[in-house]
Amino acid sequence: MFLKLGVNCVLAFAGSMFWPLTASAEWYSFSDTAMTTPIELEFWAENRDLADQVGKEVLAVFHQVDEQMSRYREDSEVSRLNRNAASGPVAVSASLFEVLDKAQEVSMLSNGAFDVTFGSVGYLYDFRAGKKPTDEELRSGLPRVNFRDVILDQDAQTVEYRQAGIRVDLGGIAKGYAVDLGIERLVSLGIRHARLSAGGDMRLLGDKRGRPWYVGIRDPRSEGRNAVVLPLEDVAVSTSGDYERFFVDEAGDRVHHILSPETGKSVQGVQSVTIIGEDALTTDGLSTAVFVLGPEKGLEMIERLPGIDVVVIDDQRMMHVSEGLVPPKSD
Repeated sequence: MFLKLGVNCVLAFAGSMFWPLTASAEWYSFSDTAMTTPIELEFWAENRDLADQVGKEVLAVFHQVDEQMSRYREDSEVSRLNRNAASGPVAVSASLFEVLDKAQEVSMLSNGAFDVTFGSVGYLYDFRAGKKPTDEELRSGLPRVNFRDVILDQDAQTVEYRQAGIRVDLGGIAKGYAVDLGIERLVSLGIRHARLSAGGDMRLLGDKRGRPWYVGIRDPRSEGRNAVVLPLEDVAVSTSGDYERFFVDEAGDRVHHILSPETGKSVQGVQSVTIIGEDALTTDGLSTAVFVLGPEKGLEMIERLPGIDVVVIDDQRMMHVSEGLVPPKSD
């Protein structure tokens, strides 16, 4: 079951509860740019010294993950894997193996709608220059887009590619992993109330000291305007949209970065997908999977997953909402 709504509606509001604030403590905010996206951190801390330490350590997490998992860095672990894994098993770090293992899980769940080997054709696009591959280039690259050709050995913690030319791209899942690591660092430093985001991926730690965090889902065709606002706490939220990286081609079509593993071309029929769940590693991968599957198949998949909800805005600007987000009927 799911609800279909216009994009101008607010699903729910929660009553507010106010707690007295400690005089020496306050909210602190930090920001940075890493993994080609803006990083924003807001949290409650007892003093400025603690806040500065927390901000420094949490923001450093994103640079560490970028150095390890970016396909744009020749010296990253992912780039080395792409160069060598077709020649035999390559031992990888526990963190990279964890991300690849989750990617495989989401790929199996979505029957390949999410596939990190899309990088085998994704590298042919240049969104800054407005360049897309020819049909011939896509036909040549598509046989290498198949998550089943990435072999993970759990015992040896190695990765092997079944054919040459495969390029794994973790752009659809690594930011979620970094957000989760950032939350772990916050908890280890004693923080209990925080909001941490990296572009479209967010984790909320606790509530906003007696009130929910109000999270807006952007209207895909109106920057600065929300299609819906949700009161949330202690969850992960990931949004994939066709407005994040795109250009309009000579035919007037929107060419964006969410590619179909089947065609190698930008997915049509959806403008944005927002997933709500327990951890950002999962919600990040699922938001891309649902985008590729489309509203009907995407909602069917999400309704089978406990603790996961979704908001899909399709290309007709209609909103599709999973059962867990449907407001209760009033008596």
